[in-house]
Amino acid sequence: MCAGPAAEPGVNPRFMCQRVMAALGRAYYFSMGFRVVVKGKQVSSSQAPILAVAPHSTFFDGIVCIVAGLPSTVSRVENLATPIFGRFVRCLQPVLVSRKDPDSRKNTIQAIENRAKSGGHWPQVLIFPEGTCTNRSCLITFKQGAFIPGVPVQPILIRYPNKLDTVTWTWQGFGSWTLLLLTLCQLYTTVEIEFLPPHIPTEEEKKSPALFASRVRESMAQTLGVPVTDHTYEDCRLMISAGELTLPMEAGLVEFTKISRKLNLKWDNVRKELQSFAAMASTCKGGRITIEEFARFLKLPVNPALEELFGLFDRNGDGTIDFREYVIGVTILCRPANTEDVLQMAFKLFDIDEDGKITHEEFTALLRSALGVSDLNMTKLFKDIDADNSGFITFSEFQAFATKHPEYAKLFTTYLELQRYQAMQEALPGDLELSGDCVSGEKQEDSTSDKKDD
Repeated sequence: MCAGPAAEPGVNPRFMCQRVMAALGRAYYFSMGFRVVVKGKQVSSSQAPILAVAPHSTFFDGIVCIVAGLPSTVSRVENLATPIFGRFVRCLQPVLVSRKDPDSRKNTIQAIENRAKSGGHWPQVLIFPEGTCTNRSCLITFKQGAFIPGVPVQPILIRYPNKLDTVTWTWQGFGSWTLLLLTLCQLYTTVEIEFLPPHIPTEEEKKSPALFASRVRESMAQTLGVPVTDHTYEDCRLMISAGELTLPMEAGLVEFTKISRKLNLKWDNVRKELQSFAAMASTCKGGRITIEEFARFLKLPVNPALEELFGLFDRNGDGTIDFREYVIGVTILCRPANTEDVLQMAFKLFDIDEDGKITHEEFTALLRSALGVSDLNMTKLFKDIDADNSGFITFSEFQAFATKHPEYAKLFTTYLELQRYQAMQEALPGDLELSGDCVSGEKQEDSTSDKKDD
């Protein structure tokens, strides 16, 4: 039996019988009907301490470890329990990753760097940089762990050119035992493993692991003839969460790495926004919000201010808001508008008698005149804001509701901007006729800027 991963190279007796284990591994896969085709040549540990394998699509990918001479691996702790692949992983002194351990990422990177810079004392480190299984139709964003050490990396491609796909193991589809049974029922299963020339990092790439990873991925994708995408493992987690919230699973595909980097968002924040989006889109087909559902969720009628806000969210102009547009809209448009100054201004506008409280009548009067809200819709919204059911709204209740629903802050500022614009038209009709093109141009420019592809 194989013991746990060793802390030091060379002290574990399994290194003394690598050839025997590799031969047994080949025989094991051969007995299951695997026909292995190897292309290219593997370089030594001194030439490329790290091997990067993609695309990762199944637990059968463990066969690349056999072909590569049983290098060390980076693997999820959960993989130790998977059939076939898990047993081989245990024998490779892997660097184990636990997504539940907050220190796991830091410890994993340190372990990879130590092994990669050991001067040949450790065997090569084999990594699946995608970090999760995909269906091989593209290469998702590579995690940076394999590229942080700044040492040469040898890319390895893995293909399954079979008419019937019985190996792909992803979030949707058959489980591991079913795939194993289906594969065993085939006469044979072909797998191609191709070693590409090592990628020696430039000084620029050594300073930027993200750039290093991106260029290695581009070269691998070009050889495979598949596109690259900015989706990551976190998108997969969001897909699962979307399914749990009765949304289409594809609603969770937001290119998490890209928007999290540009908007400084954490996964937990995006997950909370998904819950808000699900509350709005639960009755929508395809997980996309129309302006009617948007208005219904905000308990407001469709009006110019609401149409303006909806248009800012709808970045591609297709008349609907998907989850990605919603996250960007809330982060860029609504939360910056949700300042205490804006909320104080809004509260004072509602508080007509300036007694520090908004009554039902004050709330009704302003919304009816500004937005044309019916008494029924307004009453429900008033009750939602009046958390203690006191019959009036205090500033703390008003602020708490706005913090939970930032869309209202942007709606309020949009309404004020429209009011100012209408006032200007009424005051200076002649002047506006002459400068209408300029105003229109500026407005169009702002709209284009707001909807600029992120």
